[in-house]
Amino acid sequence: MEKLTKVEEEIMQIIWQLERCTVRDVIDSLNQKPAPPHSTISSVVRILEKKGFLDHKAYGRTYEYFPIISKEEYSKRSVSSLVQNYFGGSVKRLVSFLVKKENLSTQDINDMIQQLEDSDQKPTNND
Repeated sequence: MEKLTKVEEEIMQIIWQLERCTVRDVIDSLNQKPAPPHSTISSVVRILEKKGFLDHKAYGRTYEYFPIISKEEYSKRSVSSLVQNYFGGSVKRLVSFLVKKENLSTQDINDMIQQLEDSDQKPTNND
């Protein structure tokens, strides 16, 4: 999966939220004054389609776009890439970094441990 630029990711965040939308819907959701040109957003959306993030359904000359890569899947791959590229593939190093740089409290860390323990205890579909 290709990486997204900052602008592409901003547009994808909107499309993930809307689920199905036109370019006009995306422009309206940006809440920018003045609004960006339709052609600019349309170009970004077509790039996202070429990169395999979106597909569309045509209604005459109007295209309705929808994501074919979920936000969760993109997030998973982005975090995996972050861990690989900046922390030598070590999740422990990432967590250690976050603990030091984000000044996590003991309670925050205990909450994360509890979440991990809870997720370990959930039954899997392989039973």
